[in-house]
Amino acid sequence: MDGLLLTDELVLLAYDDAGANRLGRPHLDYGLAGAVLLELALARRVEVADKRLVVTDPAPTGVPLLDEALAAVGDGRPRKPKDWIGKLAKGLPDRVLDGLVDAGVLRRESDRVLLVFPRTRYPSPTGAEPAAETAARHRMTDALVGDGPVDARTAALLTLTGAVGLDRKLFRELPKERVKARLSEIAAGDWASAATKKAIEEMQAAVMIATTTTAAIAVTTAS
Repeated sequence: MDGLLLTDELVLLAYDDAGANRLGRPHLDYGLAGAVLLELALARRVEVADKRLVVTDPAPTGVPLLDEALAAVGDGRPRKPKDWIGKLAKGLPDRVLDGLVDAGVLRRESDRVLLVFPRTRYPSPTGAEPAAETAARHRMTDALVGDGPVDARTAALLTLTGAVGLDRKLFRELPKERVKARLSEIAAGDWASAATKKAIEEMQAAVMIATTTTAAIAVTTAS
């Protein structure tokens, strides 16, 4: 599998130019777990049957991050997509960030806030927006402002950013109603097989459930 994964693109979009996570935790964690499952669906390794995620092709993708998840999904009884989000989320942000640092796309900066609280940021080596992030933004924006067909990976990335609420941060300059209507058009488009689209819809719903549930628990605890 060539190029950046959806996990890489989501991290780049979630971190601002100063290297801070503007999406927050655990939204990023759950979003990355969803991205892993979306990659497997696009690669036709998994699909949803009877509301359970099942492996349709156990052949390795050649990407360790994906192949470990594929093996986990195929080991044991089938579970609902939402059950896999929490299981796969643990440690994902650090792992994806480490990969981007090793590839030279981001760099790691560690310091302390008020000389006490440790902080780690991940800006680009140049201090400007990474080229890969710019390319992802352009693909997504072109898809939203246009009216033609959208490729499967761009459609999946838009679905993912919508599930974690990142779309509201990325497309502030676009009319909200236009974005909403175009996303509906893209979801209904002929950009993937019916089985793949069904799996992606289920993954989107699973991520949204996970993030919404966490937010509700946080509000309840705070009150």
